[in-house]
Amino acid sequence: MTKNAPDLDLTGALEDYLETIFELVRTRKLARVKDIAKARGVKAGSVSPAMRRLADLGLIQYVEREYIDLTPKGEAEARRIFAKHQLLTRFFRRILMMSEEAAEADACAIEHNLSNEGMDHFVRFFEFLQVCPEGDKLVDKFRECSLVHDDITECKSKCPLKKSGARVHGKPLTSIWELHPNEKATVCQILGSGDVRLKLLDKGIIPEVKIELDRVAPEDDKALIRFQGFTLELTQEEAESVIVVAE
Repeated sequence: MTKNAPDLDLTGALEDYLETIFELVRTRKLARVKDIAKARGVKAGSVSPAMRRLADLGLIQYVEREYIDLTPKGEAEARRIFAKHQLLTRFFRRILMMSEEAAEADACAIEHNLSNEGMDHFVRFFEFLQVCPEGDKLVDKFRECSLVHDDITECKSKCPLKKSGARVHGKPLTSIWELHPNEKATVCQILGSGDVRLKLLDKGIIPEVKIELDRVAPEDDKALIRFQGFTLELTQEEAESVIVVAE
């Protein structure tokens, strides 16, 4: 559900249009249908109905074949949307180290459903980084521990957690492949990148989930784990990619 101001009925698409108008107006003073269509990657004919709807809501001044401008009400709403987009993009780029293209796309997808409470907590997080003397060090440490290597062997050899002998609750980190039969563990990290990592995430293997090793079959390069009430088969590469702490 889109979290708009109480008196508005904006879809995600209309919010995108309003945000685009805001960005055009702040750089060019006024926006035109063809400018909006180009920025949104749509045909000009599909822009006009959206403009009429925004005009009906009192958010823009719109006369067909003329320039488009924001009303004070529209500017306030556009600023709210734009701030969410900026904050999410900053989080994805600066903290999660996502590509610019992916960060922009995910910010666009999430901003429409980010609640006021969610926005407030994101802001508090960046406030903490800004004022805490250790803020930058914490971000740098996260980046160091989140190095992405395409080759799983390289990733394992460079993993700061394993190299430093890190322990969780006094217990060393290991991989699912190194567990003993019937040994239970908690997932801490998924190494590597690309298809192997994505397959594991798709299977629900994420930090803090509990797993139990059923058995390892080295001759078949397979490991069977009990997970969420089911038995799940992992390849050796997948099992070696999942760093856990045994219970």
